[in-house]
Amino acid sequence: MLEQRASQESQTRREFCANACQIAGLAGAASLLAKCGGGGPGSSTDIGSALPVISGNRVNGVTTVTIDASSPLNTVGGLALVQASGASFLAARTSQDACTVLTTVCTHQQCTVSNESANVYTCPCHGSQYDPTGRVVRGPATQALHQFPSALLNNVLTING
Repeated sequence: MLEQRASQESQTRREFCANACQIAGLAGAASLLAKCGGGGPGSSTDIGSALPVISGNRVNGVTTVTIDASSPLNTVGGLALVQASGASFLAARTSQDACTVLTTVCTHQQCTVSNESANVYTCPCHGSQYDPTGRVVRGPATQALHQFPSALLNNVLTING
């Protein structure tokens, strides 16, 4: 009986050591992912905060957005996520009479870019960052975001795409 108990304690110690090695291996892998731009919770990648969302109207592939005094696009430098009937766009007010409109699809792994940090669009999946014109300012993405033709007239933004 004493031998059986000693055998059970040995087995428990072995199991403990095996589990400890597995946990240590997982922690090491998580650390490597964070260093590679993993962007997950606790990583050093800044994924920013959610962009303000504004609604638009979409008819026959054309989206219109009315920009009022409370809109994030009311002032130059403002960024927003525009959503309209099955379509979404990243919009930046680049001057008094112009906006730049981009796809929300990250060129790295096709996640939805929906965040901003320090006036750049940020992908919440892996931390790729794009300036308001869609140019990559930090990878892992290497290609710019697709830009849509747009016009701003009388506080109405029109997006073709």
